[in-house]
Amino acid sequence: MSERTIALVTGANKGIGYEIAAGLGALGWSVGVGARDDGRRTAAVERLRAAGVDAFGVPLDVTDEVGVAAAARLIEDRAGRLDVLVNNAAIAGGAPQEPSRVDPATLRTVMETNVVGVVRVTNAMLPLLRRSRSPRIVNMSSSVGSLTRQSGPDAERTAGPVAVAYAPSKTFLNAVTLQYARELSGTGILINLGCPGYVATDLNGFRGVRTPEQGAAIAVRLATLPDDGPTGGFFADAGEVAW
Repeated sequence: MSERTIALVTGANKGIGYEIAAGLGALGWSVGVGARDDGRRTAAVERLRAAGVDAFGVPLDVTDEVGVAAAARLIEDRAGRLDVLVNNAAIAGGAPQEPSRVDPATLRTVMETNVVGVVRVTNAMLPLLRRSRSPRIVNMSSSVGSLTRQSGPDAERTAGPVAVAYAPSKTFLNAVTLQYARELSGTGILINLGCPGYVATDLNGFRGVRTPEQGAAIAVRLATLPDDGPTGGFFADAGEVAW
């Protein structure tokens, strides 16, 4: 069994996920690069290793039950446990996303990755997390999932465009995370939501104003919380995010 801290980051072949993997790897951790595309995953692992990170590839499509189970077996065979899970993989869903124009199939597709996929991966990894001395789960959310912001007078400025699939998927993820926090209370497993801010990634056509490295910082912070740290919280760099 490895003595290094073992982490798994989903959607880690590019963007914020890659920088989360790099940030955790810089701490001396062994980091699983979860990604569904074989070529991009391999390239990301090679790039991280070139930077001195103990990275390893984890074939992982969060919508594939069999594949997620195989990923859990891979980590068990490699390390015998998992210390940190970062659920980062997400999709935007494309346009249109005005409620009156959206294809209902878009909602199903986005929820399957952004919400159901998080539940699927988390449940598969929980037995391994329970073997850790300080297990942590970080679910990457967004300020657009904040009902306070979506319903506020400045929603046009603070809550992004109308997006009936993507924004509610993050609201749903926030609610799911609270249910996990309640269930896992007292187990030592801390689970929190991280808000990276408006990061320039392909998810938003690179229109964001923050770098992926800046967006990854909150995940690294929540992944390294002390044992008496918070659980069931929603955090950005500046502090708690309004629900």
